[in-house]
Amino acid sequence: MVRMMSVKPTVLKLGGSVITDKEKPLTPNLEAIERLATEISRAKVSSLILVHGGGSFGHPVAERHGIAGGFVDSSQILGFAETHLAMTLLNSWVMEALISRNIPAVEVHPSSCVVTKADRIHNMELKPLKKMLKMGFVPVLYGDAVLDSKKGFTILSGDQLVSSLAIKLGASRIIMGADVDGLYTADPKTNSSAQLIDHVTLEELKSLKHKIEGSKATDVTGGMLGKMREVTFAIEHNIETVIVNATKSGRVYKALKGEEVIGTIIEKG
Repeated sequence: MVRMMSVKPTVLKLGGSVITDKEKPLTPNLEAIERLATEISRAKVSSLILVHGGGSFGHPVAERHGIAGGFVDSSQILGFAETHLAMTLLNSWVMEALISRNIPAVEVHPSSCVVTKADRIHNMELKPLKKMLKMGFVPVLYGDAVLDSKKGFTILSGDQLVSSLAIKLGASRIIMGADVDGLYTADPKTNSSAQLIDHVTLEELKSLKHKIEGSKATDVTGGMLGKMREVTFAIEHNIETVIVNATKSGRVYKALKGEEVIGTIIEKG
């Protein structure tokens, strides 16, 4: 008999800066990928959607070919294909780690099911995703090069995917696995006096946005500020969002289990 699930899903995002070495092109952080796969397996979440970033795989290739800026000339067509290939290579490492730990993960290529319009998701085929969740699979998506009805093509960030999927599929919560402990009063990587914000409402978040700096590494999708802009849409739909440091062992596990964990909780208020 087919096992059907009706539980509201959790959407987990693993940042590209966590699962790759962002300073070295096309370099996965295999230790982190395997550790996180183990944490996900141990947590035994009943309904889960996983989205991961591009890190040193997607971003450098996309930037080199100007994919985020849209179609300008035919030389970019191959660049689009190379960007997508880079993401599928990274995705293969993630998929292998998940499946080897008995997680029924199935990759879903955004380039095949999403069309954007001026950089925003316009059409997304959700029927396969809904069916996967009902049957107990874990759909795995990622930031990708996608077709755009206005620009020809663009880069769809994993963060926009997270927010859109959470809203459209009625998620109970979002967990953002980043390379910092959460939101800070300033950039903790450059300012030693930066303080962690453990809880923030949507209104408070809006006032904080001007203090949130983008990533120093190459990121064509906007760094932490971009993440907060995207997640705001989901929070407006009463979807609680938790930011945790996925580079620290056990943090993602605790967040998935709903246990107390160092990080930032963002609620509508």
